[in-house]
Amino acid sequence: MQQVQAIRPDREVLTRQRLPYFVGISGQTVGASGLSMHLVTIPPGARSEPHYHVGYETGIYVLAGKVLTRWGTRLENEVVSEAGEFLFIPAGVPHEAVNLSTTEAARAVVARNHPAEQDQVQPCVIE
Repeated sequence: MQQVQAIRPDREVLTRQRLPYFVGISGQTVGASGLSMHLVTIPPGARSEPHYHVGYETGIYVLAGKVLTRWGTRLENEVVSEAGEFLFIPAGVPHEAVNLSTTEAARAVVARNHPAEQDQVQPCVIE
């Protein structure tokens, strides 16, 4: 029988995207089979490495800050997300996240329909 589990992230890990995550729900932490959910913090003025996710979608809820997401084959498109807003990123779409503040960290909850999503992160070379 499966059980309900509470998770309190206790350590920060650096992801393939080069952002600090606090790991929450995943295949590794709770035995999830189709979901991962984490807290990401983007330091002031920082940005992720350009990347895409193979075979899974990403939902983001911004808790604090203002984040510019550049997306597309050349990162030619842009959308700004602020606290209280959701952002959807389809599978396979190249993107990067940029904290627009140089003084405050941005924080967001990130959910994906894959239990080991870091295994499927691929860096992009932007021409």
